[in-house]
Amino acid sequence: MRSGRPSVGIPPVQVVDWSAVDVAPLVPEYAGGCLCNIVPSLLGPDGTSALPAWFPTPAHGASQVVLLVLDGLGWDQLQARRSLAPVLTAMAGGAIDAVTPTTTATSLVSITTGLTPGEHGVVGYRMAMHGEILNVLRWTTPAGDARRRIVPEQVQPVRPFLGSAVPVVSKAELAGSAFTAAHLSGVRHVPWRLPSGMAVEVGRLMRAGEPFVFAYYDGIDKTAHEYGLGEHYDAELRMVDRLVGDLLAVLPPDAVLLITADHGQVEVPETLPIAPEALRLTRLLSGEGRFRWLHARPGSAKELLAVASDAHEDRAWVVGLDQVLEEAWLGPRLSEVARSRLGDVALVARDPVSYDDPADTGAIKLICRHGSLTEAEMRVPLVGARGA
Repeated sequence: MRSGRPSVGIPPVQVVDWSAVDVAPLVPEYAGGCLCNIVPSLLGPDGTSALPAWFPTPAHGASQVVLLVLDGLGWDQLQARRSLAPVLTAMAGGAIDAVTPTTTATSLVSITTGLTPGEHGVVGYRMAMHGEILNVLRWTTPAGDARRRIVPEQVQPVRPFLGSAVPVVSKAELAGSAFTAAHLSGVRHVPWRLPSGMAVEVGRLMRAGEPFVFAYYDGIDKTAHEYGLGEHYDAELRMVDRLVGDLLAVLPPDAVLLITADHGQVEVPETLPIAPEALRLTRLLSGEGRFRWLHARPGSAKELLAVASDAHEDRAWVVGLDQVLEEAWLGPRLSEVARSRLGDVALVARDPVSYDDPADTGAIKLICRHGSLTEAEMRVPLVGARGA
């Protein structure tokens, strides 16, 4: 469902009428071409013989499938650099939707489990857990390492890949992480230490007859975060295009390489403070710079929405929880566990800005960011080609 209509059954003060604004948030088409539907379509009872029409043509009827996630490669960014990626841009297919928020933690869980964020409950990069904020990728809270206190397999208990123990080809150091335990429990880890090893490992798996292989590469996202969308990004994309060519070269003719991404990117030259009058009504901040959840102090949710709207609606979509749920931003179904991890007001950047949380910092200043519901962040590729 696209937003673009006012919600119903919510007091007017809590509702943003998207028909009255220039640009509405791009809410995912959870029932159609969306990240959460890739794996169920491929691993369902009919396999590749009955794929939805939005799948690339080469995937239909393929005997083996390699699904490669290129972290951070948005459709808009790829289309703007077609000349730099001749292998990728020659592949059949088009753009599909990521999930909300457009962040790695949420999207990867939706890809591997085939569930919407409202179902699997990993609702952001930083989310509220038992009164504190868990950094999902690092699995830390302000108190430090949280793996013993917050068990990954309990935070997200659904087995990936419809319960199949598929091979996962990814960076060696990721295999033992807590986030991996939360979204890849029960898989067979096939590690690589340098990108050149990916094609070697995938080739071995293809020759062994594996029907489905999942692969992951994070270099594009890391480059965009640190260097932006300039010459470093272009150089990384050229390298990734060569990697894709190497992967195609090890596939048999009846196998398909499918490529998607978890989100796109936006260059963010400004980081803005959250208005002090809004912070006074806020007990916790979760999410990330382009999708902040404000968790209201008891009894302050309506006031917080009004204050945050007055302060930030010129550059952001400021939306109350009720409207987020009514418009199914996280999918048509929401578990009680997922709801317990959400804030009361979503501060979602519309302009190329982020919103500061002093507790959410890292070793480098991020030049590109993501998380919001803009076209550049929401639209990702789903493209494919058969082996040589």
